[in-house]
Amino acid sequence: MSQSNQFALMRQRRFAPFFWTQFLGAANDNLFKGAFTLMVTFQLSVSWLPPEQAGLVIGAAFILPFVLFSATSGQLADKYDKRTLIRFTKVWELLLVLLGAWGLYATHVPTMLACIFLLGLQSTVFGPVKYAYLPQHLRPEELTGGNGMVEMGTFVSILVGNILAGVLVHVPGVGPHYIAWGCLLIALLGVLSSWLLPPTPASDPGLRINWNPFSETWRNLMLARGNLAVFRSLLGISWMWFVGAVFLANFPAFAKQVLHGNEQVATLLLVIFSIGVAVGSLMCEMLSRRMVEIGLVPLGCLGMSVFAIDLWLACRALPQVTADAVHTLASFVQAPGHLRVMVDLAMLALSAGLYSVPMYALIQLRAQPTHRARIIAANNILNSLFMVAASVIAGLLLVAGFSIPELFGLLGLANLVVGLYIFLVVPEYLLRFVAFVLSHTVYRLKLRGADHIPTEGPALLISNHVSFIDAVLLMGVSPRPVRFIMDHRIFKTPVLGWMFRLAKAIPVAPQKEDPGTYERAFQEASRVLREGEILAIFPEGGITRDGTLQAFKGGLMKILDSDPVPVVPMALRNLWGSYFSRIDGPAMRTPFRRGLLSRVEVVVGEPIAPDAARQLGAEGLRERVATLLA
Repeated sequence: MSQSNQFALMRQRRFAPFFWTQFLGAANDNLFKGAFTLMVTFQLSVSWLPPEQAGLVIGAAFILPFVLFSATSGQLADKYDKRTLIRFTKVWELLLVLLGAWGLYATHVPTMLACIFLLGLQSTVFGPVKYAYLPQHLRPEELTGGNGMVEMGTFVSILVGNILAGVLVHVPGVGPHYIAWGCLLIALLGVLSSWLLPPTPASDPGLRINWNPFSETWRNLMLARGNLAVFRSLLGISWMWFVGAVFLANFPAFAKQVLHGNEQVATLLLVIFSIGVAVGSLMCEMLSRRMVEIGLVPLGCLGMSVFAIDLWLACRALPQVTADAVHTLASFVQAPGHLRVMVDLAMLALSAGLYSVPMYALIQLRAQPTHRARIIAANNILNSLFMVAASVIAGLLLVAGFSIPELFGLLGLANLVVGLYIFLVVPEYLLRFVAFVLSHTVYRLKLRGADHIPTEGPALLISNHVSFIDAVLLMGVSPRPVRFIMDHRIFKTPVLGWMFRLAKAIPVAPQKEDPGTYERAFQEASRVLREGEILAIFPEGGITRDGTLQAFKGGLMKILDSDPVPVVPMALRNLWGSYFSRIDGPAMRTPFRRGLLSRVEVVVGEPIAPDAARQLGAEGLRERVATLLA
């Protein structure tokens, strides 16, 4: 298996057939839905479906099954082989497209509307399988890249489907026929690609299906709430779809009323947005060093707000034009002020890709495998509810007199509030963001042996202690949250103290100085390990003052005697002499003595079994860390 990058997955059977299967399915949905919407809006006269309501009604018909049947779909995806389910949904899609083709040839609107609902139902069944498939075939370090590829493929396929719909539906006389044959061809290719998928065994074959969608929906939401980080990630992804729904739904009106452009300008906005999300999604693996780097989420959230607000300001600065002026694609691109609008839109979309991909990867990594698909189903339910809410709230604000640019600006401000709430409730996002910024600005961080950190179960991380931000760097390289035992005096430091309290670090004091704090620290450490979490300790008991590895204190063995767990030795290399070390006494006395970027390294050694760790003792474990430092 190639370790080069996410694109290498496209040459492997475990990923490539799946990618094309989901890509073709999303393209087909959008080709049929987009063509049907354009036909009702511009070509057909339907008394019970006026043009101004066509997009809303067709969109609601497609989304409704996600709200009603996602919970049942999640159960099916956990109970049955996912390859079998995917093949079933693709054959189902082919049959539905045959029905839709008849509707297109006969221009029978009720049949096409029913087909939209049934395609939504088929996508509802496919949705939980789609994201539950990846963790069974990708290693943890590949999840970010794999999700980036899928997210890129989804938005590109949406773009391709909508563009094809716009081109083919306007072909005089035979446009709907071309749409019908195009949908049939894409569905057939999807069936063929699904037959190349590898076996993907059921996660919970003994599961008893609850066919009541309402009680199961509630049960799935409660199931998701059992893991706070996962549930907040579901809410974060749903919020991203809320924001995306507002922008995508208002592109045509934005292009016409604000930018004074024609249909080609509206298509250009969709192209820019889709490519922006695709690029942001693909960037995640490069920026995350092949980890599930949730530190990118605050960065993406900040970018979404900044560029949404600047888009509003850019629209205010546009020159006034006459009411009957209409920009063609060429004149729009050349007009003053429009470059800023396009850059804002592209960067907003890129930020959305950075925001969403790590959240999807985190859900797949942290959700319990036996009901992972049901967690994904809960995500689909929340996404659908948020998109419906987005349509209602945006519509009410527009009726109340807000302009579309003002709506975008208000959305940017709301995004800051929502992001702040999520990051304070789940501080891991914020802390990983700090670690990400440090490792890409102040430090140039290299990581070796990341796969030695256990992805599940309790473990004790031990490391040398060189600087004031060692804990932040270790947080940044661990795929899981880490609880630290730290000197109680660090909590009195203004910024670091707040950060470590947010990280729920455990304060410890010397036994002679404060026996109560000493005992409480080890009691809490024991609880952390017994709950299956990762605990980290700097066994030297303090930051080195000469750059050498000091003797390990007795607290390390006290922890292992109480709770024998695997020990993971780690080494922080080349930090001595960097910004936050004590090479010149107090930290930061000579911050730039090694230049703007200090090259540092985190080396993770192989885990040591509990019994072996106790036999080695404090001195033997110190030698393991010293070996990594050499």
